[in-house]
Amino acid sequence: MRLDKYLKVSRLVKRRTLAKEISDQGRVTINGNVAKAGTDVKVEDELVIRFGQKSVTVKVTGLSEHASKENAKNMYELIKEERVQPSAQSEEV
Repeated sequence: MRLDKYLKVSRLVKRRTLAKEISDQGRVTINGNVAKAGTDVKVEDELVIRFGQKSVTVKVTGLSEHASKENAKNMYELIKEERVQPSAQSEEV
């Protein structure tokens, strides 16, 4: 399944267009490698998603073309969620 679709169906990201945007900005990694929106996601992959000042690490536990709100939670296991400090570069701008 494409990364952008997985992020949307699993409800880690609200909209697929937003999932594509953050993926294409290099803010998502799969197993330590920067991933684009079209990258395939597989069960057991580890995703790290950076949202502004928050970083979320999840392990993919299931894939589904469609998922209800309850079933979406079964598509991943939350490993870590942390606040990240903005980089010095972004503060200088």
